[in-house]
Amino acid sequence: MQHWAEKYVLNPTARLGLRLGLAPRHFALLETKGRRTGRRRQTPVGGAVLEEAFWVVAEHGSGCAYVKNLMADPSVRVKIRRRWHAGRATVRPEDDAVARHRRIIEANGWVGRADGVFFRAAATTPLSVRIDLD
Repeated sequence: MQHWAEKYVLNPTARLGLRLGLAPRHFALLETKGRRTGRRRQTPVGGAVLEEAFWVVAEHGSGCAYVKNLMADPSVRVKIRRRWHAGRATVRPEDDAVARHRRIIEANGWVGRADGVFFRAAATTPLSVRIDLD
């Protein structure tokens, strides 16, 4: 049920808000290249700029489609607020994803805290992803 709600209700709504530049600062639009189709894929993610990089914690680890895509081709684009940034993503399994997610929440205020409640309820195998922006 959660996967269906994310795929068909929450993500399309968030994607539209992000494209229009209306989403809160906690959210960004991550654009990867489809590993099979080669088409651009845009996924709403929660993240923050920490330590001179944009960090995301994938709820379902390497099972997330966008993580599989960026592992196949680490060149990505991220729309943070109203601006696109090119970058290179690296999966960081050695990073403490729970602690990283806490730092992301702290950087994003009450919206980050609200999203953190849903994240903690849904996350199965959190995995940190670092995106070095150009």
